[in-house]
Amino acid sequence: MTTPLILAVESSCDETAVALYSADEGILANEVYSQIELHRVHGGVVPELAARDHLRRLPHILQQALERAGKTLTDINLIAYTAGPGLLGALMTGAGYARALAYGLNIPAIAIHHMEGHLLSPLLDTAARPQLPYIALLVSGGHTQLMAVDAPGSYRLLGQTLDDAVGEAFDKTAKLLGLPYPGGPELAALAAQGNADRFPLPRPMTNRPGMDFSFSGLKTQVRLLIEEQGNDPQTHADIAAAFQQAVVDTLVIKSRRAWQETGYRDLVVAGGVSANRALRHALQQEADKRGKRVYFPPLALCGDNALMIAYAAAQRYDGHDSPLNITVKARWDLTDLPPHPIRQP
Repeated sequence: MTTPLILAVESSCDETAVALYSADEGILANEVYSQIELHRVHGGVVPELAARDHLRRLPHILQQALERAGKTLTDINLIAYTAGPGLLGALMTGAGYARALAYGLNIPAIAIHHMEGHLLSPLLDTAARPQLPYIALLVSGGHTQLMAVDAPGSYRLLGQTLDDAVGEAFDKTAKLLGLPYPGGPELAALAAQGNADRFPLPRPMTNRPGMDFSFSGLKTQVRLLIEEQGNDPQTHADIAAAFQQAVVDTLVIKSRRAWQETGYRDLVVAGGVSANRALRHALQQEADKRGKRVYFPPLALCGDNALMIAYAAAQRYDGHDSPLNITVKARWDLTDLPPHPIRQP
């Protein structure tokens, strides 16, 4: 029996994405349209504008994906869509579009958890894949979590942020430094020109046991430092470097604790912040020092994309259609997901 050709739609925030994937044919298309320019003038994502732009762009992105793959809609066997977590209007736009398309084509549709897509995305690299069980460090604009992946679809929360997610902390700190949206990459570029040792900043919650995170206090420390030091460009670069190093050190310390507590060898790092070069370098050094292994998704798959949704759907699909009623969730705990279906040999 051949595996289904999956059309996936991702619209959880400010990327409109469509992908085509099957286990037999591999990656056929992965189209992403970024709304950065739309939101830049507002200094952040405007949910209503995001939802309207998804609706405007989806037909064109779908057509691009089909043309790149050399397929037509009649070739599709399954449609997958992001059902959460994310912005409710943006999620509903993509989910409604995908569910209506599936109904019109008389094929099944499946709802996918956005963060499970990120968590599984490193598995798309067939040349170097982590082995179960493993740890996942999910770092994005809305999430900072350490998860134990005990089996396909079986996740345990080890620790999470108690306030700002790491990507959110990067964006807010970048705004304090006068950097444009999106702030994370801009701050990382500025940090590359700075001296991280000039301003000692705390490594939040590393002086107590556990694997939870907190970044709001670190952001406040940066604000006070900026007010004290003024607007000298080199000083701003040094502050950016100190902030980034504090965040990276904190993530490394907590990941080390996850390795120690679980005894697992492999660590998967996923989400938009997994593209940060300083974080990649530091975690690779820590893994090498401890005889562990760390895996990152390709840079093209660090941000939101539909290919990761298609891949997660390939693992989750059990041959049945989902209900016609559409449910999307702004918040959705990964540990609420059922295990993946057992595949017959």
